[in-house]
Amino acid sequence: MADPILKKLKHHWNVSSRREFFTQAGSGLAGIALAAMMSEDGYAAGIDPLAPKKPQVTPRAKNVIWCFMEGGPSQVDLFDPKPLLEKLALQPVPPSFHPETLLTAQGAKPSDGLFPSRRPFKQYGQSGLWVSDWLPHIAEHVDDIAVIRSCQSDAVNHVGGVCQMNTGSILAGRPSLGAWLTYGLGSAQRNLPTFVVMQDDKEILGSVQNYGSGFLPATYQGTLFRQGDTPILNLKPPAGTTDEQQRSKIDLLQKLNELYGRNKQEDTELDARTRSYELAYQMQSSAPEAVDLSKESDATKALYGMDEKETAVYGANCLMARRLVERGVRFVEVYSGSGSGWDAHQDVNNNHTKWCKASDKPVAGLLADLKARGMLEDTLVVWGGEFGRTPFAQVSAGQTPEKYGRDHNPWGFTMWMAGGGVKGGQTIGTTDEIGLRAVDEPHHVWDIHASILYLLGLDHLKTTYMHNGRAERPTVTGGNLIQKLWA
Repeated sequence: MADPILKKLKHHWNVSSRREFFTQAGSGLAGIALAAMMSEDGYAAGIDPLAPKKPQVTPRAKNVIWCFMEGGPSQVDLFDPKPLLEKLALQPVPPSFHPETLLTAQGAKPSDGLFPSRRPFKQYGQSGLWVSDWLPHIAEHVDDIAVIRSCQSDAVNHVGGVCQMNTGSILAGRPSLGAWLTYGLGSAQRNLPTFVVMQDDKEILGSVQNYGSGFLPATYQGTLFRQGDTPILNLKPPAGTTDEQQRSKIDLLQKLNELYGRNKQEDTELDARTRSYELAYQMQSSAPEAVDLSKESDATKALYGMDEKETAVYGANCLMARRLVERGVRFVEVYSGSGSGWDAHQDVNNNHTKWCKASDKPVAGLLADLKARGMLEDTLVVWGGEFGRTPFAQVSAGQTPEKYGRDHNPWGFTMWMAGGGVKGGQTIGTTDEIGLRAVDEPHHVWDIHASILYLLGLDHLKTTYMHNGRAERPTVTGGNLIQKLWA
C-alpha cells in the first residue's frame, strides 16, 4: 500500500523520500515547526485563512465602526473643558507645566500664550458629561459614551500619527488593527470584505500603510471603498456575460493560479490575489445591494444628515458603515477630514466649525440608528483622531486672537467609545489643568488597541505572528486593558 504521507510530500514539496523532505526543510524539527505554523496561520494546503476562528476571550462586540477624525480634533474645545485657560488667557504657559520639554510640530511656542476655548460647554444626559456646542447631536448620546480624556501617542506629525493610531507604530510596515482582527478572528461572512475603509473627499495621509496587512499575509489587508455610486470598482461583469460564464472564468483562473502557485506557498500576495477573484465573484451578487443607499427610507437618510449639503458625504459613509456591519463586515473605518481636514494650525474656530458640522449629525445618527435596531450592544463605535491640539495658541504674523490656531498635541487628548459592551456615561482619565498632558490614568495608543481587541474577543498578548524570528503582536511591546470601559 502506498504511503499517503509520502504521496503528499511528493506533491507539495517535489521530493522522493521523507529523508529528502527533512533535508530540504533544514532539519526535521524545523520542518515540523514550519508546517505547524503554516497550519495555524491558515496557509497549509486546503486551509482557509479567512475561516472563522474561536475567540480567545468572551467577546462583548461583533463589529467595530471607527469614526476617524483625521487631523487632530481639539480636546479643549470639544470634550475636555479647562476653566484655567480663561483665567490665564494669552499668558505664557506657566513653568509648572514644563513647557521647555515640548517639541511642537509647526513651531507653536508656549510663550505665545494660553488660548481659551471660544465655545460654551454644557453638561448633558443623566451622566452630566461635558460637551461643547460644536457637537450638539453627539451630546444627546453621552449616556452611551465613555470619554477617554487621557490618550497619548508618540507622534508629532500627521503621517506618523495616523500610522500609529492604525498600526501601533509611527513607522510604516506593521499590520493595521483591522488586519490583526481579521487574522485573529477570520471572516464572519464570505460575500463582502471583512475589513473596509472609507475616506471622504481626499486620500488618507499615508494611504495604504494605514489599512495594509504589513508582515501578515496579504489577504488580511483592508479594502478601500470610494466615494459615489460605485464605491467598489469593476463590480459589475461586462455586458452580455451570464452568471454561468462568469463562474466558469473564475473557476478557470482558480485552476491556473493553483498550478502556478503549487511551489509558491510562501507567496502570500499571490494567495491573496487568488482568493480575491473568488471574493470578487461573490461580491458581484451581494455588494451592489449592500452599498445601495436608495434602499433606505428618507427618514433614515435624514437621520444621518444626507439631506444637507454639509453632512451629506459623511452621512452617506456612516450609513453605509451601518449597512456593512449589519451584513457581517467586522471592521469599518470611516474617515472625516481625510487628508488632515481637522488640522487647525490657523483659525481653529472656522476649521472646527466646518468639520464638526460635517460629522456631528452623521455620527449621532449612526449611534441612534444602531441603538434603534438593537445593534449598538454588539457594535463598538470608536471616535477620535491621531492626536489632539495644544491649549496654547499657534500665532502667525498679523493674526488677531479670533484667528489663532492650535498645534499638534500627542501628550494628552480625547477619544471616546460607545456600544459593544462599553459602559457609557463616564469619563476615564484626566489631563492637567490646561489640557496639555495626561496626568491621571494615561492611556497610550497600545492601550486603546488592546481594549478594542479584547472587546471583540482577542487577547493582545496571545494574538501573535512569527516574523523574522520574533513573535509579533498587535501592541508591539506594550498595551494595557482600559478595564473601566466595561467594568
